[in-house]
Amino acid sequence: MWATGELCNEMSDLIVKAAVKDALSEQNVSADFYDALNEEVSELLEDAAQRAEANDRKTVQPRDL
Repeated sequence: MWATGELCNEMSDLIVKAAVKDALSEQNVSADFYDALNEEVSELLEDAAQRAEANDRKTVQPRDL
């Protein structure tokens, strides 16, 4: 389905910075945190998509996480 890192290159902003800032309202958030979080989410999505594909499904489900 996707080559390693391909999903990340296609989807540059998977997170909503304002939502992250709201969720961490008691802490300061560094600018580079968002990039790191976005990368983690991208990797999670890639892994889930690969698991779904390995199970002959086109639908990614919660169990793929």
